[in-house]
Amino acid sequence: MVEFGRMLRFAAKTDMSSLNLNLLVCTVLCVLVSSNTQTVHRRFEYKYSFKPPYLAQKDGSVPFWEYGGNAIASGESVRLAPSLRSQKGAIWTKNPINFDWWEVDVMFKISGRGRIGADGLAFWYTTQRGEYTGDVFGSSDRWNGLGVIFDSFDNDNKHNNPYIMAVVNDGTKSFDHKSDGSTQLLSGCLRDFRNKPYPTRARIEYYLNTLTVYFHNGLTNNEADYELCFRAENVVLPRGGYLGLSAATGGLADDHDVVHLLTTSLHTTQQPGGQQMSSDEQQKLSQEYQEYQKKLEQQKEDYRKEHPDEVRDRDGEMEDWFESDGQRELRQIFQGLGQVQDVMRDLHKKVDEVIGKQMNSLSMLTAVYSHTQGQPLQPAQPPQPGQVQQLPGMPITRQDWDVLTANNQLMINTIAELKGFIIDVTRKSDAILAAGGGGTVQGTVVNPQFLSEVRDNLSQLKNTLAGVQQRVNMPQAAPMSSCPSVSCASTGMLLTLLVGHLILMFLYALYKERKEAQAKKFF
Repeated sequence: MVEFGRMLRFAAKTDMSSLNLNLLVCTVLCVLVSSNTQTVHRRFEYKYSFKPPYLAQKDGSVPFWEYGGNAIASGESVRLAPSLRSQKGAIWTKNPINFDWWEVDVMFKISGRGRIGADGLAFWYTTQRGEYTGDVFGSSDRWNGLGVIFDSFDNDNKHNNPYIMAVVNDGTKSFDHKSDGSTQLLSGCLRDFRNKPYPTRARIEYYLNTLTVYFHNGLTNNEADYELCFRAENVVLPRGGYLGLSAATGGLADDHDVVHLLTTSLHTTQQPGGQQMSSDEQQKLSQEYQEYQKKLEQQKEDYRKEHPDEVRDRDGEMEDWFESDGQRELRQIFQGLGQVQDVMRDLHKKVDEVIGKQMNSLSMLTAVYSHTQGQPLQPAQPPQPGQVQQLPGMPITRQDWDVLTANNQLMINTIAELKGFIIDVTRKSDAILAAGGGGTVQGTVVNPQFLSEVRDNLSQLKNTLAGVQQRVNMPQAAPMSSCPSVSCASTGMLLTLLVGHLILMFLYALYKERKEAQAKKFF
């Protein structure tokens, strides 16, 4: 029993030490998180935002915004481009923004009946308002500022769409539609935003020259279910730009609907937002506050005089302002658990980001390999800024496999044609034998019309075989490195043997037919 009591006391001490260690770890995490966070003042800017209900007025206008092209505004959303071919539309703020750092939350829906859609939607921050029917997703080319593009059509055929990318332009560059802007993008991520059960959302934040884009995939209705798309630092944008949204369709068409756009200005501690109050206004507000405090104290004193039984002891009242040791420990435990949960949520988002980057890297590697097919190996060179480093070519390129597959398909088609020709010859021979020589066989001579048809078929067969031999004997783009270096029969020799075999079969059929005709004539 004594030993059992010692074990219990030891276990209790161990539990207490582990609890204290957990509390210490949680406290350290809280200190680290609080030290790394910076106070940011946020202010909602209603003049640069729109949201339902009553998004559009009775006359169709959107307050503080202008739209044009094929855009249509309703009380619930703004349809920038309907699901018709070659439609373009845009919406822009009437006035430029008057703050340096901002955060924009865009909720949109891109839906269509096709398996793939076109062309996409774009968010703009530019020094000048763009066009309503421009060449770049409904807006103007050669813009000066930022464009966050949600591209849904794969122009370069690299199977890397839908794609979200940020492109910064100084007003001198034209957007490269053929390559989907892959050589001009600042950063991006591969995300699917078409035909989702809930509206998709994007949060674009520009703070202290750092551009961050978060994405909500629209699979859940949880407003906090954002994941990091990309983060780019040292991004310098011009001040006082216009905010805008645009969309366009091409041969394929989707409905591009924007449910809301909410703009929030961000300010540091040294740079508070809004207009500064003058000293006279501050003094006036301070005086009003002091007068209100005096009136409140006077009302409290009057209430105590009128209700002496309800006046509580000051010592008992002060006890409510303090917490016991158990309450303090319980509060610290809950705070530590909350911080651990936040850290785990951030780790989960980062893991999702790493998985997305890996998938993007695999798609880019596949695109690079297909792009470098048939090219000789080049010496390794350091990649230029904004360019993807190309990988060396593989020993067996995609072109070799294509040539091999084409040759196999050609051989299969030729064999099928030869089989059909043999069946046709057999059928006609059977028809001649069934006729019993009445008009088709005269003595030992076959009908001239039948011989003419046989000659035409043989001539057509020879032409087909000559074309097949010519296409098969064409030099390939790159030799297969895995072929053994041994002598073997060529394709032309095989085709010659096949033709000789067919001729022998045909002569044997004629010989058999002649014998049967002679036998019938004898009897």
